[in-house]
Amino acid sequence: MYRGRLAPTPTGRLHLGHARTFWLAHARARAAGPEAKIILRLEDLDAARCKPEWSAAVFDDLRWLGLDWDEGPDVGGPHAPYEQSRRRAVYLEAWRCLRDGGYIYPCARSRADVQRAAQAPHADEEDAEPLYPPAWRPPPGTGRDLSAPSAAAANWRFRVRDGETIKFHDAWQGPQSFVAGKDFGDFLIWRRDDVPAYELAVVADDRAMAISEVVRGADLLKSTARQLLLYRALGWPPPAWCHAPLLLDENGRRLAKRNDALSLADLRERGADPQEFIQAWRPEFGAFVTR
Repeated sequence: MYRGRLAPTPTGRLHLGHARTFWLAHARARAAGPEAKIILRLEDLDAARCKPEWSAAVFDDLRWLGLDWDEGPDVGGPHAPYEQSRRRAVYLEAWRCLRDGGYIYPCARSRADVQRAAQAPHADEEDAEPLYPPAWRPPPGTGRDLSAPSAAAANWRFRVRDGETIKFHDAWQGPQSFVAGKDFGDFLIWRRDDVPAYELAVVADDRAMAISEVVRGADLLKSTARQLLLYRALGWPPPAWCHAPLLLDENGRRLAKRNDALSLADLRERGADPQEFIQAWRPEFGAFVTR
């Protein structure tokens, strides 16, 4: 049975780029048949940046677009809770499995340390994590004897196999290929402030919620390669993937929350009709919203 998801991060107001991707995710789920399900999950792990008013606004914005969902924070469901801030036990269990399998290690290096390293290029706009220097890796097996992430007060990283090619097929982007140690390095799965990193939380939640296809923006293609390594290490089958192209502004840059570019709240206040946007998206999405 098809199970898709809407997974907004309430760190600011949703904009038109989010709306287009969420509409695509919703349309693909609804086109999959009457038994298909769409799940709403709030990815609110960052307590410093996620605010209650932005979480509340998510529901207004998505409903303004005409979207609905079968499971979520407001409607419940068999996989509750649907807020990542309440799912710590799920992430800890996945972390323990990775630690016991020797896939991860504690790291005292900060993000700033990595960015300052001569051999570590700065992250580009579409990938938030710089390349971790292989010389900084500890011996294999480091960390297996530690009982909890907080006990180490460290960042925990997944050890990649340098030179390994990770391939997958994307419903929109076609065949994809990334090389570990070149396109990305050892990546964070647990932060030193005792919060799971995005890669681990998303994989654990998509597995627990039985998501069969992940629909999201093309800026996360490289993230998919990392997540496939986590699926393999944990012994879980991965979902299918569909990464939509990003919506760009007049300067060719992707829309971002930090500049309030075309926020749905502002559009709604100005009396915009969401159906006008949706009708404009349909020709572009074409076969991607049919089954």
